[in-house]
Amino acid sequence: VQLQASGGGLVQAGGSLRLSCAASGSILFRKDTMGWYRQAPGKQRELVATISRSGSTNYADSVKGRFTISRDNAKDTVYLQMNSLKSEDTAVYFCNADVVETRIGRSFNYWGQGTQVTVSS
Repeated sequence: VQLQASGGGLVQAGGSLRLSCAASGSILFRKDTMGWYRQAPGKQRELVATISRSGSTNYADSVKGRFTISRDNAKDTVYLQMNSLKSEDTAVYFCNADVVETRIGRSFNYWGQGTQVTVSS
């Protein structure tokens, strides 16, 4: 399973960006909870938002009301719509997925390569 993230870039404060993360791999691998994390320079990686396969969402307090996570199960893709961006949102954003190998029922966790989001003030 590979996670390919895209959509990062440079945006002014108050602007918007949409991140996408497509999970590849055999249909034998079921993508369960997917999410986004971020890591700013000199800081630890932190949760941004997660979404279960059924659509239940969880957000960091710092992004509630500004970011929206969604997914398309048919495409094994998760999205992060980021609005009202702030300079403190500047970070490398990483896609994450819990993947179940359905033949053996074992769960694995995967990370994408990261995409840079820079918000200028």
